[in-house]
Amino acid sequence: MSTLYRKYRPKNFTEVVGQNHIKVTLQNEIQSGKIAHAYLFCGPRAVGKTTLARVFSKAVNCLKRKDGQFEPCNQCEICAEINSFRSLDIIEIDAASHTGVDNVRENIIASARVAPSRCKYKVFIIDEVHMLSISAFNALLKIIEEPPEFVIFILCTTEVHKVPTTIISRCQRFDFKRINVTDIVKKLTYIIKQEKISIDKKILESIARHSDGYQRDAEGLLGQIVAIGGKVITQEEADLVIPRSDIGEIVNLIDFINKKNTSAGIALINKLVDDGVDLKKFTADLIEILRKILLTKINPALAGKLGLELGESLEIRVSEVSRDLSIPRLVALIEEFTKTKNEIKTSHIVQLPLELSVTRLGLGGESFSSFSPAPAPASSPVQNNPASPAFNQVNSSGAKISKEDLAGKWNEVLAKVKKYNHSLSFILRACQPMDMRGNQVCLAFKYKLHKDRVSNMEIKSLIEKVLAEVYGQPLRLEAVIDENLKIEPQINSSLQAPEADSRELEAKTEEKPGGQSMLNDLLNTFGGKVIK
Repeated sequence: MSTLYRKYRPKNFTEVVGQNHIKVTLQNEIQSGKIAHAYLFCGPRAVGKTTLARVFSKAVNCLKRKDGQFEPCNQCEICAEINSFRSLDIIEIDAASHTGVDNVRENIIASARVAPSRCKYKVFIIDEVHMLSISAFNALLKIIEEPPEFVIFILCTTEVHKVPTTIISRCQRFDFKRINVTDIVKKLTYIIKQEKISIDKKILESIARHSDGYQRDAEGLLGQIVAIGGKVITQEEADLVIPRSDIGEIVNLIDFINKKNTSAGIALINKLVDDGVDLKKFTADLIEILRKILLTKINPALAGKLGLELGESLEIRVSEVSRDLSIPRLVALIEEFTKTKNEIKTSHIVQLPLELSVTRLGLGGESFSSFSPAPAPASSPVQNNPASPAFNQVNSSGAKISKEDLAGKWNEVLAKVKKYNHSLSFILRACQPMDMRGNQVCLAFKYKLHKDRVSNMEIKSLIEKVLAEVYGQPLRLEAVIDENLKIEPQINSSLQAPEADSRELEAKTEEKPGGQSMLNDLLNTFGGKVIK
């Protein structure tokens, strides 16, 4: 039994999957009779370059094709010979095994000088043409530039950048693209109908997604599944061949986050760990799905061009889940999980970063109380834990903080930070509170070393703790660099008078000879160390 991708190789333009931008041009040239002497088909593997070259060869040589038509009949003697690879006038050459100049002279140049035996055109299909040596390209150049009228060259390559520009400039260039999920599913559906196989459409969509846009890979996967399951394919049989996909679980997690169902989200994460799922890859796929939803919200046309294709079933599910997600919320989710992805590889508990992200994103939801321990009495003392600012006794009204509110209390933030970390207050005086994005405070720094210092997890937690105390609700910190930053005096000033700061600094300097206290402040501020 032949493999499915060989058995169902397209025999005319209509059967070629995708590549419509190329097919239309070639069809118009055939209809009008204005055939070029050389073509360059470039693009990724398994997307139809060689197949389309063979179809084109049949169409220009078909005996029964009438004027104004472009499809080969696949019934005449010429079409039959080409389909069975018996035509002496359609010459396919693998450049990977014929790289030398002698092969080009013997197999191409010498043969091109001889008229076709039966066909109208002698067609040379040179596969992986980029593998030819420089001398071979130089020998090929002259014949491509001025070939006999009965010769057509079709050069196919997956690495067009390795083809000399002198060759490219003498060809009509066509760039092939990977095939979308919808088109692959259509072709797979046609195959299973011809083979009289019963299989669920969701399995076909899963095959299409895992083929990554390569039609031959998709048909190869389908062939493996058919070999196992026979005429009736179940999901269990398909799972034996198709690499595991967690896209469905990703959609479920997004749904739990959207509904603030923290308990269910954490349970799902731990189930993935028990199943041996790579959480770093899972998080990367989660970010990709969120990106697709974001692009759809901004402009549906963007998602079609730039977003990940999921297939009809999952597209419907994602559309339902994302209905209530706003663009700011999606941006916050993507930023959160991007940080989480980087933290997973260094966490001693692999699922902990994801659990913390889901917990933070679920704060304020009804289900959070059912997941967390019983709340402490109102009279219980506040835990002075800088690593957990969200759990301090702060106002939970969730009132929106404006940029003006942020700037109005910034001096109070500086004063409170100074109580915990004297040197840190100097760094914060050299920054500018730029914006409020939901519960996220954006601070701009002129220098990268200041931004890196504030991004340290311990320092960041301390600042977030102070922000929660001052503004009465949990806030998150984001540090950015702005080289054109100019510090506004009213934001940069301290609550204390400059003279008081000066006297305090002098007193501390006197306590330790040689300005040791000032030196320690500098070291803490800029992260250096004394080496001598």
